[in-house]
Formats: sequence, C-alpha cells, structure tokens
Amino acid sequence: MRVAIAGAGNVGRSIAAELIENGHDVMLIEREPKMMRSHLVPNAEWVLADACEVSSLESVGLALCDCVVAATGDDKTNLVLSLLAKTEFAVARVVARVNRAENEWLFTDQWGVDVAVSKPRLMAALVEEAVSVGDLVRLMTFRQGQANLVEITLAPDAPFVGRAVREVPLPRDSALVAILRGGRVLVPSPDDPLEAGDELMFLCTAEVEDEVQDIVSGPGPL
Repeated sequence: MRVAIAGAGNVGRSIAAELIENGHDVMLIEREPKMMRSHLVPNAEWVLADACEVSSLESVGLALCDCVVAATGDDKTNLVLSLLAKTEFAVARVVARVNRAENEWLFTDQWGVDVAVSKPRLMAALVEEAVSVGDLVRLMTFRQGQANLVEITLAPDAPFVGRAVREVPLPRDSALVAILRGGRVLVPSPDDPLEAGDELMFLCTAEVEDEVQDIVSGPGPL
C-alpha cells in the first residue's frame, strides 16, 4: 500500500516508520525545509511541498496513493488536505489527526475524513480504559462506516463471566472483534469462555453502545 503522510514532525515520522516496518511504501510531505530530516526515516520518500496546494499534490502523485494521513499540528491544514485528497484526487482512505478537542466536530466525511484520530479524546480514553471496569470506553470513531471502536473490561460479577462468547446476545450493528487477556490478543471464537478482567473490544454504532454495555456488564442502577 502506498501512503502519503503530511507533516514530518514526531507524529508523522512515527507513523511513517511503523508503516514502513509493516512493508508499506510511504511518502512524507513537509512544507518547512528545516523539518526535512530524511535521516530519521531513511526508507521513506521525503517531499518538500505544501499539502494545501492542489498543484503541489498533483506533482507528488497524490492520486496514486491508497491512503492519505493528515498528521500536521494544524487542524486547518489537516482539514484542507483531507478535503482535497478525497474530492480532487479520489484517495480511497483519508485519516486525519485532530489536535484541538473543540475542532473534532469538523472532522467528518463532509470534509473528506474517513477516520478522525483525536489526540485529546484518545488520551482521555486511555486514561478511562486504565481505571474503568465494567464501563464502556470509546476509543476511536470510524467516520465512513459510522462505527466506533469501544472497550469494556469485564468485572468479576459481570453476567457472562465463565460463559461462552456465543451466549452473549449482542444487538444488531455490533460485533466482538478482539479479547485482550494477560498481554495476549485473542480473536474470539463462539466457544471461547469469557474471564474476569478480559478487555473486550467491540465495533458498534453509537446507537447501540448503551445496549452493548447493559448486556455485557449488566444494567446499571435505575
């Protein structure tokens, strides 16, 4: 997969290095000459260009990319690039970094964003995930499919502890996609038993989040 990443700061470089390690072809786009530190990610293609200029994006071949990551520290730049990538260059997948929580509402498919990664929301979610047992924690929103990645840690008294995955009557538009247990990532099968302390990862729509929590953790007090 060919991926274009706008913003060669710490975030952009870290994403690039990870993607390259996983076998992807990465182009880093940076408009500030002082940030062109190609020795830090030598296997990436480094391009000095303005990611908000159509002519610049044409010259670097953005239309040939399978995915664009708007990873700059400026929300306006990330929104403009997302819109251009989707509407002018028909990029299949656009991932955008949200730097300021008050701007999160803008990062929707109307601006060409398929997945918005909110740094403030993600940090808050990680804090909640670390201290919450039985509560549903939203980790990420996938704009294109209108689905959320959520996590619930099973308390010892949760209704389905010790029972098989197939016995959990999940509602429509929800799916258990992974179980984190003792440092392992398990792909759930119908006969796998659930254990206290399991971190259950679900994909579901916002409309059924409360129902998923009530089923998995038991209904809260009235």
